[in-house]
Amino acid sequence: MKDRYLDFVNSPFGTSLARALGLPKPEVLRRHRPGEAEFGAMAAIGAGPSPQMFDQLIRVLTAIGMTGIAHDSAPGWLALAQAEGAMSGRFEPSPADAAATHRVDALIFDATGITESSALRPMYAFFHDAIRSLARSGRIIVLGRAPSSCASPRAATAQRALEGMTRSLGKEARNGVTSNLLYVTGDADIEGALRFFLSPRSAYVSGQVVHIDGPAAAPASYATPLAGTRAVVTGAARGIGASIATVLATQGAIVTGIDIEAARDALDQTMLAIEDTSPSGGAHAALIADIAAPDAPADIAAALLASGGVDIVVHNAGITRDKTIARMTGDMWDSVLEINLLAQERIDDALLAQNVLRAGGRIVAVSSISGIAGNRGQTNYATSKAGVIGRVQSMAPLLRERGITINAVAPGFIETHMTARMPFATREAGRRLNSMGQGGLPVDVAETVAWLASPSCANITGNVVRVCGQSLVGA
Repeated sequence: MKDRYLDFVNSPFGTSLARALGLPKPEVLRRHRPGEAEFGAMAAIGAGPSPQMFDQLIRVLTAIGMTGIAHDSAPGWLALAQAEGAMSGRFEPSPADAAATHRVDALIFDATGITESSALRPMYAFFHDAIRSLARSGRIIVLGRAPSSCASPRAATAQRALEGMTRSLGKEARNGVTSNLLYVTGDADIEGALRFFLSPRSAYVSGQVVHIDGPAAAPASYATPLAGTRAVVTGAARGIGASIATVLATQGAIVTGIDIEAARDALDQTMLAIEDTSPSGGAHAALIADIAAPDAPADIAAALLASGGVDIVVHNAGITRDKTIARMTGDMWDSVLEINLLAQERIDDALLAQNVLRAGGRIVAVSSISGIAGNRGQTNYATSKAGVIGRVQSMAPLLRERGITINAVAPGFIETHMTARMPFATREAGRRLNSMGQGGLPVDVAETVAWLASPSCANITGNVVRVCGQSLVGA
């Protein structure tokens, strides 16, 4: 559904009226479009004491064509960049009225060496100086260490403080700017995460904390990082599921879409459209199955095994049956839990037992911010989606032994046919109550799923990434 307010306030007349009346003016987000530049030109670099990620940062920025310019808080950057043969320079704050071409596209702060709270001061200095120099749809990334991995309570305290800073920056920056925190263990590879969070693909992902632990393999091509893989997506006929299937295919995966009999025509249309545009050609397939049926897991496993197995499993299928708990029937409770949670467990059990999901595979489950914050009239839905999160976090260490990662995405308000049927006031509240001041699009969820499914995310597991524009609901 179109967001008419967003369109209006970004028109010439609407911009003038919004300015005159003091109306909020959400930014038109810069999303990935084929043929357009993936990354900006310049990133300002700041750091606390003893930064530990400069080597990787320089290599990644060089690889993606960005120049890192050093703030006063990062005195060691210039010498290291020169030694690496990387383009660099010194950061100079942009005037408030500077043109977009004179602004930086990202602010990156290396906080990995901070071991006590007094050492957080350079972070204040960096963002105090640099925040006004950030371009529209710019990116803020803070690198830190997981508090649980710190050697002392003081270090853990300081590192946990980074979350408050990062999330607050996301709410202050406006103009389509995102702000995210990466907790890096040791010398874990951060290229895949940096590429995603610096790119337009993460346009609606802000205020998030991602844990990165261990090595990861770079894909043969970042243009088609999923080339040579097979993926299965449940609930793929329309909406978010169709977008996930499309983006996976665009990035090179051969996709099997699953949906129920009633959605057969829509599923066929989705898969045919994918065949016409994807680089992997016409090997995509539609599979009709009721995932809540007792024999569905075995049937799905057999069908996927016959095609050679899969590398990526996306649990997207879900339903709502909303009523307050006093008015909710037992059938409404059971159906939501069966489809949204229990079916995921049973399908994965079948795929793992027969090695249909190959070693090194990816499982990505679609949760919801309702599973984090709860929601009135959705006790069944929120319970199921919180269960998805619990399952991801508890299964991650078990699946790590097989080289399989499992993560969740938790969408907020996404513009779909379902949200279009909401009452006007509820729909507008969902759109506006986030740092972006607008709803997300199905492609925002799909891009995040595709990133978590990529080879470069082999070191990211047990994470829950909200795709909610930094919703004001929940943490």
